[in-house]
Amino acid sequence: MFHKKLLALIGGAMALALLSAQPVLAQEDPRAGMDERADSDRIVPRNDRNRDRNQQQAAPAPAATPEENKAAAQALLTAAGVSCQVSEATLLGVTAEQHSTYEAICAEGPGYLAVSSTPPQTFNCLELAGQAETSRLRDPTADVGQQCTLPVNLNPVPVLSAYASAAGVDCTVDQGSAIGKSTAGNLIYEIGCADRDGYWLEKAEGNWRATPCWDLALEQETCRYSTAAETSGAWTTVLAGTDAAACDVQQARRVGRDAQGLTVYEVKCGAGNGFFARVGSSFKAERVHNCIEAATIAGGCTLTAAAPATSEQ
Repeated sequence: MFHKKLLALIGGAMALALLSAQPVLAQEDPRAGMDERADSDRIVPRNDRNRDRNQQQAAPAPAATPEENKAAAQALLTAAGVSCQVSEATLLGVTAEQHSTYEAICAEGPGYLAVSSTPPQTFNCLELAGQAETSRLRDPTADVGQQCTLPVNLNPVPVLSAYASAAGVDCTVDQGSAIGKSTAGNLIYEIGCADRDGYWLEKAEGNWRATPCWDLALEQETCRYSTAAETSGAWTTVLAGTDAAACDVQQARRVGRDAQGLTVYEVKCGAGNGFFARVGSSFKAERVHNCIEAATIAGGCTLTAAAPATSEQ
């Protein structure tokens, strides 16, 4: 599967009282470019960017019942076009512009921050957490702004497990985060799987799809939640049940797609032999060809020199 280059998450300063713009995403490297943004791109008050920071802080939240908070958050999310059935919400505060900020837990999917501006603004809790993680990887002291705080919204695993299942990924998700957006504007999540290679997940045209880290590694992408051993070891699962099952893959490249829509890879084995593997959407090889058989396929093997064919071959 050909993955799309990501536009990295930009961790703007999302102070509670200052949520006046959607989070910005830029750059191709999800782990770079964040601290190079101009100050004008950071989320600041509409009326006075130089206002004293203490004056920008949210006022204490007025007393409200849980049901009132839930109804108010639901109204904001619905008005903003966010698909979320609010199961719980809390009022975090009120800005100097008298905009209320709520944190909502959704019955399904990630939670949100919702601001009662005109029009209402919403912020995906997983996306905010991903921005914060990327910023802190670059600078542990970075100001990551307002984050979601409700315990349910702090645990991405249940949400990402559901996304992985919808994408056909059979693994026990043990960690993950939002890492950026594709060139098509779709949010990309990375998941880690217990004791095996992880994936990038993207929802495109209404459907979830996954790209395994072993495939991403062919384009020098590094998965945050997969070790090098897990990524290289994934080829054992890909080639299982084929004539290449015993291949300890030392090197690989993506060749292209065949007429049946299968993705073709060349792998070089430690023993010096090599194969072409035709891999389907389940990320399992459906057919393999040794390098002699593959001599007429897409230019043949380039990672392994094929031995001369015998008369019997």
